[in-house]
Amino acid sequence: MIDRKWIGHQLPPAVLPIERTRLRFFAKAIGETDPVYHDVAAANAAGYPDLPAPPTFLFAAELDAGVTDKLLEDLGIPLANLLHGEQSFTYHRPVCAGDTVTVRSAITDIYDKKNGALEFVVKASRVTNQNEILVAELSTTIVYRH
Repeated sequence: MIDRKWIGHQLPPAVLPIERTRLRFFAKAIGETDPVYHDVAAANAAGYPDLPAPPTFLFAAELDAGVTDKLLEDLGIPLANLLHGEQSFTYHRPVCAGDTVTVRSAITDIYDKKNGALEFVVKASRVTNQNEILVAELSTTIVYRH
């Protein structure tokens, strides 16, 4: 069982510069065809200062920084037993190429189901830009399958 002492644990901040090449690659990888995600002129015409990040892009910040790997190690969750349970995003303003975002996360809950066969870890994240303005809030639930 995952020790409930982890509830409230703050993860190290993850900093991610938002780059056009990365945004285009991500948009292509998820099958996004809207030109706003590929063409700066289309993004500008839509009111963005540069290419906007696709809605699920911010999930990558902690992955890139190694924060998620460290968390799984600390909690004793082997990657082979990990399931992605749930993800939600609340955007307060666009994130665009040229921005640098910082993700600050904390474990908000740990619980189990099926007599402990499944354990759930809930993580809440706040994402700010280079001006310390809140741009998004994320919630992630990972499932440890015993």
